[in-house]
Amino acid sequence: MQDNQIKHSQSWIAFTGASFAVAALMMGLGIYNLEASFSAKGFYTMAAIMLVHTAVTLTKTMRDREEATKFHNRLEDAKTEKLLMDISNPEQG
Repeated sequence: MQDNQIKHSQSWIAFTGASFAVAALMMGLGIYNLEASFSAKGFYTMAAIMLVHTAVTLTKTMRDREEATKFHNRLEDAKTEKLLMDISNPEQG
């Protein structure tokens, strides 16, 4: 079996972390400087937090489904290979 996992570079990991931090900072400053009531700012803050949470959850769910599909396909390939080996090399007995 082949293990085709993508390994990310440290530069890419740092870039994605920095991008998230900048976006969160911009959102926070935007909400803080918004000319609205405290309850409206709270609503926008909760909505931003929920958006980040659901984005992470959706990404994880999609990745888990992909991994499950890969595992299922590897299992089916192994079963097929074993079946073909059994057919091509019948036991003498």
